[in-house]
Formats: sequence, structure tokens, C-alpha cells
Amino acid sequence: MLSQEELVSSVCEIYNNLSNLNSLNPSEEVNMIFTNLVKLCVSPCPIDVTKLPDQVQEMRFKLIKLCGVAEGLMESHYSGILGSFDSPLDHLYLFPYHTNYIKLGQLEFNILSQHYTHVPKQIAFIGSGPLPLTSIVLASNHLQNTTFHNYDIDASAISLASHLVSANADLSRRLVFHTADVMSVTDALKEYEVVFLAALVLVGMEKESKIEVIAHLAKHMAPGAILMMRSAHGAKAFLYPVIDVADLVGFEVMSVYHPTDEVSNSVVISRKR
Repeated sequence: MLSQEELVSSVCEIYNNLSNLNSLNPSEEVNMIFTNLVKLCVSPCPIDVTKLPDQVQEMRFKLIKLCGVAEGLMESHYSGILGSFDSPLDHLYLFPYHTNYIKLGQLEFNILSQHYTHVPKQIAFIGSGPLPLTSIVLASNHLQNTTFHNYDIDASAISLASHLVSANADLSRRLVFHTADVMSVTDALKEYEVVFLAALVLVGMEKESKIEVIAHLAKHMAPGAILMMRSAHGAKAFLYPVIDVADLVGFEVMSVYHPTDEVSNSVVISRKR
């Protein structure tokens, strides 16, 4: 097991390497650096990132932004590759983190099932991106009669994502795509029994902006509806933002689950009051 000092030193070295790259587009070098970073951060290490010095905290926030940019570029890259096949969904295994999404989808379905007793008819995914694997995995493996409304502010991401499911008769009917900023979505939010807020939506946001997004959801979601958010815990907080449950004003937090395996995200489930 790594010590806290060893972990922080290794993460700082990786951050410096990433900062000096000309591009974060997928390449042999970029892929190797991020693979090493993920391996490092999912290894067991008892660390509370909130107690790290300010200088390390600042590095962590910058690293999370770089991870967010790189993840977006990687998803676009692989969505383009998958979209070149006649049946894109038959080739999802080509995406390097496909197994992680399978495990995360199973985890989120299990948690949702524990706290929401009937099968939701309508789910919204805010910040679905160019490769909407969560919606695809949940719709294919766990919620075969549910419609998923995927929202993203980026029209090119929506175009890539909708193309992936267009050849599948079932999913092209149950995965609906919308180009929109979450802050402009109001009445439609009342229609959804479950809303997923993607971790990448919150990457790079100041705390005030995150609170505004949560307040917007609290204002417009239906009472009793479920909000699913991804957070991070321990060393994994170098990869993704940590959700402060105290910020979930208007919601009753029911569970915070921290995986102990290689799944990178924690899951926070709450109910609209």
C-alpha cells in the first residue's frame, strides 16, 4: 500500500507531465500517462484530500480539469471510431473503460433499486457527452422499458451520441437526445423520476456554480424524484470532483457509496424533498 506522501508525489509528477503536453487528444503517450494515473488513484491509500495543503489542493483542481478535458476528447475520439461501424453498439468493447461502465452501471442500478421501488418510465441524464455509455448500459442491461433523455450543451456531442444508437431499433426509440444547457431546462425536469448529473458537468465549476445547478434541479424536479450524482473518495478524488452532501439543499441524501474496487466514482443518491 502506498503512503500518502508517495501517492501525492507520484500524482504531482504525473500532473507536471500532463501540463507539459501539447495536446490531450488520445495518443500512445497520453493514454499511458492516464492509465498510470488511474492505476495509482484506484490503489488503496488512506488519504483525505480535504486535509492536503493548499498547494496540493490547487494542483488537484487543475488535474481534475485536465482529466475532464482528456475524458471528453477520448469519448469523442472513440465515439467517432464506433460510429464508423454498421452496428456501433456491437463494438463498445473497443472503448478502454467499457468494463468500468458496465460495473458502474450495475452498481448504480443496485443502489437505485434499493431506494426506488418501482421501475422508472423516464430518466434524464444531464451531461451525457458524445459516448453516452451509462444510458446505453442501463437501457440495455437493467432498465429495458425505460426511456432515457440525454442532455448535453454541445451539439457535436449530441450528434455523435445519437448516431451510435441510430442503427439499434430498440435503443434508438428509448434514447432521446437534446442539445441544451441544464440551466435552461425547466418544465421538462418535472417529467423525470430519476435524474443523473454527470461528473464532467461539474468539472472546472466553481463551488457557487455547482450550488446554482443543484438549486436549479431542486426548483424544477418533481417532489420525490431521485437525483443520482457521481463523486469521488480517497485517492480517486484526484480524478473527479468530490460532492459535498451539505450542498444538496432541497434534497434528502439517502446513501453515499464508495466502491473499493477499480471503479473510479462514488455514487450519491438523494431524493427531492
